[in-house]
Amino acid sequence: MEKYIITTDSACDLPASYLQQHQIPTVSLQYTVDGVTYGGDQEMEPTAFYAAMRNSKMPTTNAVIPESFKKCVRPYLEEGYHILHLSFSSGLSCSCQNALLAANDLLEEFPDQKIVVFDTLAASLGQGLVVYQAVKRKEAGMSMEDLIAWLTQNRDHFCHRFTVEDLFHLYRGGRVSKATAIVGSLAGIKPILHVNQEGKLINIAKAMGRKKSLITLVDMMGDLIEGVENDTVMISHGDCESDAKYVADLIFARYHIPCEIINIISPTIGAHAGPGTIALFFMGNKK
Repeated sequence: MEKYIITTDSACDLPASYLQQHQIPTVSLQYTVDGVTYGGDQEMEPTAFYAAMRNSKMPTTNAVIPESFKKCVRPYLEEGYHILHLSFSSGLSCSCQNALLAANDLLEEFPDQKIVVFDTLAASLGQGLVVYQAVKRKEAGMSMEDLIAWLTQNRDHFCHRFTVEDLFHLYRGGRVSKATAIVGSLAGIKPILHVNQEGKLINIAKAMGRKKSLITLVDMMGDLIEGVENDTVMISHGDCESDAKYVADLIFARYHIPCEIINIISPTIGAHAGPGTIALFFMGNKK
């Protein structure tokens, strides 16, 4: 069987320990805080990043740079590996497009190799869950061709449900209007959002108050997991780990599904969602 590796980018929000354990090369997305650009060799501690946001620092982000993609995968191409790159959603970033551009350049240099850039149409640990499921199958011996077919067949079954603490970060990203942000914040309304089949953020519901919004995330799982075998749930959070653990406990009590990974949201995602975000990811009968 042809040898291949799975790669991804830092928007997947998987813990560094998992990526290292399973030898998943990762392309870093860049972000800028207070005039300093981070990503790759220089990273900002996530808790410091969220502290800066709470102190009114407004970070900016950049997509995967083609040269960063080339630098990440070139050593493996030189060793004869094919590449399956699981990319941040094209509906939220041009990272996937930039990876494709870089891959096409590399294929001219390595014409005997395969480089497949797979658009996960997912974000944060939703993308991480795609990587997790792909790695599990690769390590069980699935070929690259069969794995791509499985991912394509199941891409619309990776569910995202999340809520945010501060609507103004969504307003900055163009996800809600300024009027909605002002009125919602004054009224204590918390939006419930998901990532749709085009890989874009969509507001699907609302809840009154923080606790109700967290319970609503768990409530929504019920219909979505019916008829689906789920062995794990993942939760990412915007520097609010106690809330993430609260949601994990609710899920296990109600559905008996363990939370495999709880991790802080990376700065490139957190810049748009803000502190206090809670995001829930699992396999469902529809996205």
